[in-house]
Amino acid sequence: MTKVIFIRHGQTSWNKDKKYQGHSDISLNENGLRQAELVGKRLAEEKINAIYSSDLQRACQTAEMIAQHHALPIIRKQELREINFGMWEGLTYQEIMETWPEILRTMYSQPSETCPPQGESFNKVRQRVIRALQQCIAKHQNETIVVVSHGGTMRVILCAALGIDLDKMWFIRQDSTAINIIQYFEHQVVVSLVNDTCHIK
Repeated sequence: MTKVIFIRHGQTSWNKDKKYQGHSDISLNENGLRQAELVGKRLAEEKINAIYSSDLQRACQTAEMIAQHHALPIIRKQELREINFGMWEGLTYQEIMETWPEILRTMYSQPSETCPPQGESFNKVRQRVIRALQQCIAKHQNETIVVVSHGGTMRVILCAALGIDLDKMWFIRQDSTAINIIQYFEHQVVVSLVNDTCHIK
């Protein structure tokens, strides 16, 4: 069995302003750094064997706050990135609605196949993320690892673990520095925690 502690990154200024981030490399804001520090302290006593992170700095900064309690390096994986929102990155929901209303509506009703202009679909995200996750699990049998990633990415992982249609992904909430725990057994997957943010309340 491999126990994976998944964590969404802390808040950024774009999160606060409700801008779509995707692959844009935005750093944590002051509140996000505080959230990351708190989640690091929360996991300080946990026995962790490896820490993986999306290569975007908001995820890496969050991972660093966890790693400092465990003397572990951060293994950066590009495959763990958020969805590529293409031309929507840096724009708010209202700004996107002004130019691409139909595509945006479909993104929230049928996200699996919907592709933002010059971006990618969540089906594509699932392919790269699940492949990377399977590699991590295979490498860490009978160990506990941390994976720091993004809201969309985490929803994709939870849908896969629970056997939920990807078009239901927006029914799963993921707050800043939310902790999710999934246990991967040989023939079974058990989700034991979802969107836990008690460390910041």
